[in-house]
Amino acid sequence: MASQPLKMVGFGAPDVLGAHVFHVEIPRGRTEGIVITERYGYRGGHGGVPEEEPRVRLQRHIWTGIRDAAQREFNTRLKATKLPTGRWSVGENLVDRILGKELCVLAWAAEEATDEELPIVCTRWSALRPEERWWLFAMTAAEAGLPEDRARGWRKALRSALSDGEKSAPRPRPAEPRNGPHLFGDLQ
Repeated sequence: MASQPLKMVGFGAPDVLGAHVFHVEIPRGRTEGIVITERYGYRGGHGGVPEEEPRVRLQRHIWTGIRDAAQREFNTRLKATKLPTGRWSVGENLVDRILGKELCVLAWAAEEATDEELPIVCTRWSALRPEERWWLFAMTAAEAGLPEDRARGWRKALRSALSDGEKSAPRPRPAEPRNGPHLFGDLQ
């Protein structure tokens, strides 16, 4: 018997119990902040791994300034792997764990940006390769990955690196090798 393909929800998140995903809570009120939380699924609650960790809280105007860049990038990659695309909506939004890490890098870089800096942050984030974003997430989460860690360590470095400069078109990325890494790694 052939196995059924995984059903995906949101932005590439597997619709299975116990999946490691990111949760983006967008409240109905226009003045309330957005919270991005990493949910560890079955791994959570074992061996010192928490069930979930909030990663960042964003003011609504910051979220508004970055959401389209994230949606555009994620949907381009989802389409390339023939997965359904997503869109942000009020309430719970699930994001694949790999894309969630990339979203955190964008949110961390933008969390204290001015309105003039937000387009620069988005452009510079878009110019990074996914692997670069994954590495930046790992480095930042290790020492400053919680909401209260604003303006510390790698969070401070991300803000400086991605908000400094002029808004310009991102440099073209080299083509991926034909047998390169899968978009989402292993689906745990």
